[in-house]
Amino acid sequence: MGSQEPFLINTIENGLRILRFNRPKKYNAFNGDMYNSFMEALLEAGADPKTVITVVTGTGKYFSSGNDLGTFMKAEEEEPSSSVSDSIDPDTDEGKIALLRKKGVNRFEKLINVLIDFPKPLIAVVNGPAVGIGVTILPLVDVVYASDRATFLTPFVKSALSPEGCSSYLLPRIMGPGKAAEMLLFNKKITAADAKNYGLVTEVYPHENLHEVWPMIREWTKLPPNSLHNAKALISSHKRDFLKKVNQKECDQLALTLSGGEFITNVMEFLNKKSKL
Repeated sequence: MGSQEPFLINTIENGLRILRFNRPKKYNAFNGDMYNSFMEALLEAGADPKTVITVVTGTGKYFSSGNDLGTFMKAEEEEPSSSVSDSIDPDTDEGKIALLRKKGVNRFEKLINVLIDFPKPLIAVVNGPAVGIGVTILPLVDVVYASDRATFLTPFVKSALSPEGCSSYLLPRIMGPGKAAEMLLFNKKITAADAKNYGLVTEVYPHENLHEVWPMIREWTKLPPNSLHNAKALISSHKRDFLKKVNQKECDQLALTLSGGEFITNVMEFLNKKSKL
């Protein structure tokens, strides 16, 4: 790594912690290091008494372009999922889930659970296009502010994958089933204005005025922190356990999808096109 900048920049000042995705040359795509850094930073923020409010944003033109295709294709193995046994026949669906969960899916499930459990106000400042996980984390935060240059795309089916990040439940609930289906099934890209109209985004700012959110957020850090965090706990307590079940089911399906021929063919076609550039 040498002197390379971290993939996630984690700063705190006067109660405001800012987590900034920092792979601008890769459009802030998530790789293994980004997953680990983001999860560790969220856990740190949740436990830190000096952190009142946490904001997630991106460096450069993108908020996040989603997952690196190689993230789930690497041979590195993690600890087995607690929901399945290592002795299960790998030729069965349960066995495939067990094996694929060791290659990135467990890590993904843990990150989403950390977001579900996050005990303090969490705000997203979407500075540019959001794709895949860059979209599906947004319903898991409390407030979303977006640049008018932001767009929102969940190309799971196009990538031969399946919805993740609790999006199969949260997006229909927030946007309505029809609009959610256009995104989750038919890969429709929506604008920031559409995202606000559908309830995915709280407020849209002209890109050159996006900086106006920061003084407002800094002012909120002066609110009584215990009352603020207790209110967040009440709001999230009604859905926390249910969302974890949704997350587990989606990750089981994702593991099966990753073992399927459609996904492998899709990746090979992508890599072949990339090699010819």
